[in-house]
Amino acid sequence: MAQVSPGNLIIVGKVIRPHGSRGLLRIFPYARGEASFIDAGSLFLKSISSGETREYTLVSIKPHKNFFLMELEGLSSRREAEEYRGSEILVREDALAREEDEFFWFELLGLDVYLDTGEYLGRISQIIPTEGNDIYIVKGETREVLIPATHEVINKIDLESKKMIISAMEGLLDLNEI
Repeated sequence: MAQVSPGNLIIVGKVIRPHGSRGLLRIFPYARGEASFIDAGSLFLKSISSGETREYTLVSIKPHKNFFLMELEGLSSRREAEEYRGSEILVREDALAREEDEFFWFELLGLDVYLDTGEYLGRISQIIPTEGNDIYIVKGETREVLIPATHEVINKIDLESKKMIISAMEGLLDLNEI
């Protein structure tokens, strides 16, 4: 097994529980679909009980209800799979492919969000996945707002400056205040 530093691994999902008796894992992906897992080839599971991170080769992944079922080489029983209940699923950062204007959650969390007028709204504290688009929870000093991750709202994302610039469509900030 190759030595992997935690600094070059990115969390792409979470194991919910074992599924069936053959070592399948029911997972919740943080990626949009199975492509991130397939492209990575090797996945790492970090056991919450031991803290140990082990590398596995992906055999298959397929949608199942609101989750995915994942088969990994070397996990062949429910007992083996049970060790990873609640565990993080990680991949090497350099194994992630991205499209233009695509950002990963780990890059967006913590970004400072500004209106195009220069007004500071707060920092992205959480991301909620939805069918149509993600929703960013932006926590300011006195309030939290929900910002839809759409091209109509998001003007610019500057990872170097750790900034996001948005256009507030009429009523957006009033309606989406938490």
